[in-house]
Amino acid sequence: MPTESYILYIEDERPVFNLVREALKLSGHNVVGAISGREGLEIMRQNKPDLLLLDLMMPDMNGWDVYRQIKKDAELSDIPVIVVTAKVPQNNRIIVEGLPPVDDYITKPFDVERLIRAVQNLT
Repeated sequence: MPTESYILYIEDERPVFNLVREALKLSGHNVVGAISGREGLEIMRQNKPDLLLLDLMMPDMNGWDVYRQIKKDAELSDIPVIVVTAKVPQNNRIIVEGLPPVDDYITKPFDVERLIRAVQNLT
């Protein structure tokens, strides 16, 4: 049996985080949460995750700022990123100027099965 993957979910809405954590736990994943971008970056620097789930709209630091810092950090830049947010993208994958596109984009409210498939594809 494969080892469970370690996923960090940066999400400021606790009910959403809890739903995702429970769904992914049943699929064999260990999900750790951060309620702010700054906290998420600290966690990643201490224990690099296999995958990052990233909300865009947060009070302290928006998700794109977190994404920029990750992609410009040699230690963290190879972490796959799935954006999970209520913000509707212009394209399927948003391109942050000068940085690679996110690996997947899931719009809230989301289908849990769709999220699980996206995570499975990247872990």
